[in-house]
Amino acid sequence: MKKLITLLTGLFVSASTAVLASDNTLSAIEQQQGWESLFDGKSLKGWRNYQKDEAGSNWQVTNGTITLTKGGSGDLITEKQYDEFELSLDWKISEAGNSGVFFLADESEQYIFFHAPEIQIIDNEKHPDSKLDSHRSGSLYDMVVAPPAAYKDAGEWNNLRIKLHNDVLEVWQNGVMTVHIVMHSSTWDKLVAASKFAKWEGFGDQTKGHIGLQDHGDKVWFKKIKIRELR
Repeated sequence: MKKLITLLTGLFVSASTAVLASDNTLSAIEQQQGWESLFDGKSLKGWRNYQKDEAGSNWQVTNGTITLTKGGSGDLITEKQYDEFELSLDWKISEAGNSGVFFLADESEQYIFFHAPEIQIIDNEKHPDSKLDSHRSGSLYDMVVAPPAAYKDAGEWNNLRIKLHNDVLEVWQNGVMTVHIVMHSSTWDKLVAASKFAKWEGFGDQTKGHIGLQDHGDKVWFKKIKIRELR
């Protein structure tokens, strides 16, 4: 009996490891389509903290995910910069948690959000910031409101896809389109002017930048992070 339990335990661990590995492995079709993995499931290779040379210690790889175990490390960014791209990732937030995904981030200011637009990640039910509809999950933070159908409860995995091509920004969360806007258009300018970003000169003006994962102080998980450049 003891040998049987040991055997079954070994098979379960092997199966679990295989699933975790497949989460962060590109299929042959994805590779043909030009997708590039931004996370190998084992290390933070290709990532570092904003305005730092390395990743902060609270950003860790656990069970095939990039995990912010607790706040205080600062925002995590890709070493590489992107202009025209399609990004896909899965995320999961802790209860009453808050985070986000930045794009077109430069490092010219003290904080990443002074210039980089953010797609919000949040517990819509329990975090107080979600009382503002443009601060809810899947929204272009403080600018464009995501529909409630795009959201899952805290602790559940969500898929986020961000596409930026020819200044057209499109975002989908869990298969639901949450954002469609032309950056640097008159509509964009009006939304920026009406937001908290109006006071920060240069917000969203950059045409190339880093992808960023936000340290908002709450535990958050990311996996299946992949990108393809569109040219």
